[in-house]
Amino acid sequence: MDLLREIANRQTKFSSIQRKAQENPAEEFTSLAHHLTEEYLLTSFRKLRKNAASGIDEVNVHEYELDLLLRIENLHARLKSGGYHAPNIRRVWIDKGNGKQRPLGISTTEDKIVQRAVTDILNLIFEQDFYEFSYGFRPKRSAHQALVKLRNQCMKRNIKWILDCDIQGCFDNFDHSILLSLVSQRIKDKRILQLIKRWLTAGVVDGESLQISKKGTPQGNVISPLLCNIYMHYALDKWLHETVRPLLKGEIFLIRYADDFIIGFENEEDAHRVNNTLPKRMGKYGLTIHPQKSKLIRFSPNGKSKPPTFDFLGFTHYWSKSQKGNWVVKRKTRQKKMQAIIQKLKDTCKIHKHEKLKEQSKILKSKLRGLYQYFGIRGNFNSINRMYQIAIYAWFKWLNRRSQRKSYTWKGYGELLKYFKLPKPKIIHYNV
Repeated sequence: MDLLREIANRQTKFSSIQRKAQENPAEEFTSLAHHLTEEYLLTSFRKLRKNAASGIDEVNVHEYELDLLLRIENLHARLKSGGYHAPNIRRVWIDKGNGKQRPLGISTTEDKIVQRAVTDILNLIFEQDFYEFSYGFRPKRSAHQALVKLRNQCMKRNIKWILDCDIQGCFDNFDHSILLSLVSQRIKDKRILQLIKRWLTAGVVDGESLQISKKGTPQGNVISPLLCNIYMHYALDKWLHETVRPLLKGEIFLIRYADDFIIGFENEEDAHRVNNTLPKRMGKYGLTIHPQKSKLIRFSPNGKSKPPTFDFLGFTHYWSKSQKGNWVVKRKTRQKKMQAIIQKLKDTCKIHKHEKLKEQSKILKSKLRGLYQYFGIRGNFNSINRMYQIAIYAWFKWLNRRSQRKSYTWKGYGELLKYFKLPKPKIIHYNV
């Protein structure tokens, strides 16, 4: 009963925080850290992925759970006394699919708990400030919703120009002092601000080297997506919506997913004005618009054989005729993304070729279902069918390269596929 009463009281207090933040955009929250109770930290622990990688202490979620209550009690005591210090972050490098790699920061399990708790509390406040055209890493929002909105804006409004923007190393270049000042426009709790500062300046362990962060927030940190949204809300969203929009001649829209965004314009002059001003605006916040990856294009139906296209959220967007002869915006898997997917499917078959057939089948099924779940939108069947066909051929190839194993003929392989069936491509999202 005490636990149920604690949960009910917490929900009431959190509802009050949400209401205050929504009713008064200038409300400053001075007392939040006291919500980091042992019970709330336990709730935050339960939200962690069970298979999440461990940090520099090599303690994973399952190991942390062995002495969970004692660990949480000790963690709470340090948070309450101000003695909690963010541990160093373990850096790993993941393949981007274009021959390049990007860094990923992995915190300790304990630090993930604290970050999860603080992030959820801050979300109660900043979710009331964020605009509806921001979709990345927000509760009850998704990339598919952003894709629907983008398509509708292009088709139902008189949009003729698209500004496709890419911020160069966005997460790596956030100015710490600017970020803390933006957070403190709403948050005045010194203990919460101190935690955020410690996360921003935590050391990064890469192999045997230790680097102290002077700017940016590590991708992979639980709190980083929220900090990105706060930064971009003030640097871009609020500026474009409240300052720029009233000065333009025609219609305009913005769709943003974390640091990736598209701006649509009705008027060509408006498009060029914003395109010329945007780099200066981002520069004030220490950010740089990528000169090669960003472009302004005329995006409207025409009879050209190769009309302009743009890429967003893994898809190439283009105008085409529907079966009824109407101009519509269609989407297909971006070429570079497709190449990366194909390579990963081949690598998966190669890496697991010596495992039991049942295990290989299970892994490949999971990969394909995940791809269909994201890329299975209407009009993109050819792309996901290609993924399926690549998986079929790649598995056949690497099954026949296992040492001292009987080779499969296509006929024998066909019999095997009857038993270890791979999921066939299908459209999952008909309304996207």
